[in-house]
Amino acid sequence: MTPATTSPFLDLRALAPLAQLRFTTRRRIDGAYSGRHRSRQQGGAGEFVDFREYTGGEDLRRLDWKVFARTGKAFVRLHQDETNLLCTLALDGSGSMNFGGFDGQASKLEYMQYLSTALTHLITQGQDQVGVAVLGDELGEYLPPSSAATNIAVMQEVIEKLQPRQSTVMAESLRRLFERSKNRGVLMLLSDFLMDDVEDVFAVLRLYRQSGWEVVVLHLVHPDEERLPMGAAFRFEGMEDDSIVPCTPADIRSEYQKHFAEHMSVVRRLALADGCDYRLASTAVPYLHVLQGFLMERAG
Repeated sequence: MTPATTSPFLDLRALAPLAQLRFTTRRRIDGAYSGRHRSRQQGGAGEFVDFREYTGGEDLRRLDWKVFARTGKAFVRLHQDETNLLCTLALDGSGSMNFGGFDGQASKLEYMQYLSTALTHLITQGQDQVGVAVLGDELGEYLPPSSAATNIAVMQEVIEKLQPRQSTVMAESLRRLFERSKNRGVLMLLSDFLMDDVEDVFAVLRLYRQSGWEVVVLHLVHPDEERLPMGAAFRFEGMEDDSIVPCTPADIRSEYQKHFAEHMSVVRRLALADGCDYRLASTAVPYLHVLQGFLMERAG
């Protein structure tokens, strides 16, 4: 696959105000170098191991002023007890993600594409590593975490060309991803969780958590899923090879909204019970606002 030069889902001008916000972890993680995340490695705590170039917005107290005076270049000292972040973006590739895309609103797929593309850019700009995996009945495209520009371009192309397939389960692909991941880090799952095996999915996420991963759940919801739009009559057509149901929204609105609210409550409860960081993201809210709030909250 030839890397794309520019993804249509990457708006560098719009992301510029977020450049100073770093994706930070809330727990100790494993990694190699970066100087911003605490490591599990024991021994040699505080021992100097290397330099890396200073990134704008970092604490100036971290600069090695002697090196700066001698070379005129800004470098930060790295220590043994500090590490880089490895983040894998796990993207829902099921057919239900195609919902939306009318009345000027983005579909859940498009929203996920903008959000995940922005994350690949911002995470690597913070000198951390990011990977991408597409989930469905099977584990689709999987690109391990990297910070290399060529690899990031390929990831952004995978996100751009993502075509959801008919799928009603995800747990097995998530398990396959776990088996193929060589190092612990952060798993960020972006999904609408409209699947038949929700409890199985969280059983696998529990496996990640028990193995020392930090898990972030971004629950994507379209506003017309939360509350049925107004209208005289609609035809509900499944996006994953389901049947077609004609009806009047007024007849089912109350019952539908009750069941959908229960679905969202179950996803949130399972995520928090397993120690995941849960965030609900409505496609009615600009993805930049969701991203900014998420990064600011994690930065404390």
